Amino acid sequence: MIKKAFAGVVLGAVVLSSPLAQAERKAMIAPDLYSFKVSHEGDMVEIMRNQNPDNTISELYSTTFRGTPQAMNPFAPHDVETLGEREFTSYMMDAQKDESIMIVDTRTVGWHARLTIPGSENYPYTLMDDKDDMEDALDDFGVVVEGDNYDFSKAKKLVMFCNGYWCGQTPAMGRALLEAGYPEEQLKYYRGGMQAWTSLGLTVVGEAVE
Repeated sequence: MIKKAFAGVVLGAVVLSSPLAQAERKAMIAPDLYSFKVSHEGDMVEIMRNQNPDNTISELYSTTFRGTPQAMNPFAPHDVETLGEREFTSYMMDAQKDESIMIVDTRTVGWHARLTIPGSENYPYTLMDDKDDMEDALDDFGVVVEGDNYDFSKAKKLVMFCNGYWCGQTPAMGRALLEAGYPEEQLKYYRGGMQAWTSLGLTVVGEAVE
């Protein structure tokens, strides 16, 4: 009896691991969520996980010897929420109908052009190095700039990401915004960034898309 039961378990495992079974199973983003659409540069893009069982991570993120892992909250003592994919994709969907939410790619222009998350807007962290550039960005973020005074009462919720756990671009951007007075509750940090996003086979856009 035990041998028969064990044989059944083995057979079940073989069936589930077969190419046909894998092809029939779908990779979900969240329970009962297989895809959703966002607007990116005037086009609607469907966000989903690559359904090909043989899909591999982008070469841009295939190496592991890079950077120092960021703290879960690199903005301490400010309490900026760190997001996982489920929370991040929820904000992506909310941003489609709520203009007070922005998905912000904080990486430099070259990184953004090569590969990015659909629906994101590029505001490189380097903008914070120049007062005029920073104030232009703050204006886009809903902040009222009056001389040297900033009114953050209508500041948008910025859901920021960069290259991944090891990347310091979003932490640099966030710290500069906080120093300028941006409300901590209006900043969100997707720590996994492009590294985590591509490892899950989620939809990307850019020059490096095969």
